[in-house]
Order: sequence, then structure tokens, then C-alpha cells
Amino acid sequence: MVRQTGGCLLTHPENRGKGSALKTAFTYVSGNMPEAVGVVTADSDGQHSRDAIRSVAEALRRQPDHLILGGRNFDGGNVPWKSRVGNKLTALVLRYVSDLRVKDTQTGLRGIPASFLPELVDVKGSRFEYEMRMLLAASGTVPVTEIPVPTIYDSKEHHQTHFKPVRDSLLIYGILGGQFLKYAFSSLSSSVLDLALFTVFCSLFLSLGQAAYLLQATICARAVSSLYNFFLNERLVFRSREETPLAAAKYFLLVIIQMSCSALLVTGLAGLVPGMSAAVIKLLVDGSLFFVSYAVQQRFVFRTSTEKYLIV
Repeated sequence: MVRQTGGCLLTHPENRGKGSALKTAFTYVSGNMPEAVGVVTADSDGQHSRDAIRSVAEALRRQPDHLILGGRNFDGGNVPWKSRVGNKLTALVLRYVSDLRVKDTQTGLRGIPASFLPELVDVKGSRFEYEMRMLLAASGTVPVTEIPVPTIYDSKEHHQTHFKPVRDSLLIYGILGGQFLKYAFSSLSSSVLDLALFTVFCSLFLSLGQAAYLLQATICARAVSSLYNFFLNERLVFRSREETPLAAAKYFLLVIIQMSCSALLVTGLAGLVPGMSAAVIKLLVDGSLFFVSYAVQQRFVFRTSTEKYLIV
């Protein structure tokens, strides 16, 4: 049928997963259709109508440099609860991790710019998790536009899908968690470096007979470890698009604010809960600020994404 209507049918000898199939298609289009504006993908489980596919294609034609998402509404009564809860939870986690605000993170109806295809061929993933990696790859490089499309489910009980809830969900959340782990590694390695440098500087200043060697060692160690943490976050964690001097100014302002908040909160809570260990209070306070700091750096310190559009 595909070939009879003038189409090209690409196949694999065996099932390699959705991600592999998409990358094979992207490679073919990039190599054989240089005039193409991009690619429109749609799932084969009946969830995407012809009109919805046309809408995404038209949106891509109007905005050929945008990643177009056909976003479904999951509040309808015919939507399986697993899909409703899973999508909303994943959308919240994705927004925290990458600052991408989309309603339907798992939609297979997408319009992908031709200029984005070569990068996507190199993105890891062979199953459903590949589409989440695509969103993360777009963050910071490609504007994302989400347009509303009908939500089609034959029934909550008999809806068929190749999505494996446990395995594929673990893969998806593992990807999102991996993004956050880069930040955790940056922070942990900075702390280790700070401690190691503090020890070295203490020995150095003590041997020089400096009276305030502890203060001097603390300042020098923190200066170096903060620079290390800044460049690691800028280049590895957030892939910043902000100008380095401006990002550095905002980063070190955040460091000062975070240290001040930590001191004030620990002091205040120690007074409110006198029986609690100061070390435990500091651990709780700094742990909370750790997560807040990630969100602040993602959204305000390091400009990680181009403009995002949401059509509703």
C-alpha cells in the first residue's frame, strides 16, 4: 500500500524499537530529501487523526525551525488513568529538569525540522525513551511549539499500545534523573575539591606563620571550587546559552544569597527547635536549597533554551 501510493517503506529485519525506527527514517530523509522542510511522525495505534497530522505538518511549514508537538488533553473521561497520571507527572519532572513546559511529553505526533534531524540521529535510545531524549536535546537548541490535537482512545479498557508501563517508564525517568545527576556530580565534586584545597591551603598558610590561616584557607579554597563548579554547570550540566560574564555575575550572586539563606535559616530553626542537632538542621536546610538552586540556575542563571511557544 505504501509503495503503491508513491511512498517509501523502510524496514528492519527485526524489531529494534521505536527509537531505532525513527533514527532510520531521519537518516533516510537527511540523505535523500534535501528539499524537505522536516519530518512529521505519528504513532500507528490510531491515536492521531489525519486532520491532526495535517495540523502538525502545517505548523511545521509555518515555523520550519521549531519542534512541533501535537499535545493531547488528558482530562477526558475516556483517557486511561495510567496515561493521565503518567503524563502529568512526567510533564512536571521534565519542567523541573529542563524548564520545558509541555502538556504532552509522550506524544508521538511531532513535526521535526530538517536541520534538527542530523543531531537526533546521534541521540541515544532505541525504544520509547528516545522521544524523551529528543525533548531534552531540543532544550537549549530548538524552539518548541505545542499545538492542541484531539485525544483519541477507543476505550480505557481495550486501548492497545506497545508501551511497557514499568520498563519504559523506568527508562524515561532514568533519563530525567540522569540529567539531574549531572548537577549532583558537579556539586559533590566541587565539595570534594573545596575540602582538598582547604587542607592544602591550611598547611601552606600555617607554614608561612599566618595567624588567620583558617579564614584565608577557606576563602582561597572556596574561590577555586566555586569557579570549577560554575564552569562545570555552564558547560556540562545546563549547556548555557547565556554570555559567560553575565552568567558568572548571576551565579556568584546566587552563591552569596544561598549562603546567606543557609545561615539565616539554620540560625532561625535552631532557635525554634532547640532540641534538634544543628548539624541535622543544616543538612535539611542545605538539602532543600540544593534543589532550589538547581531550579534557579536552570531558569535564571544559565539561559538554557531558546524561546518556547505553547499554543492552546
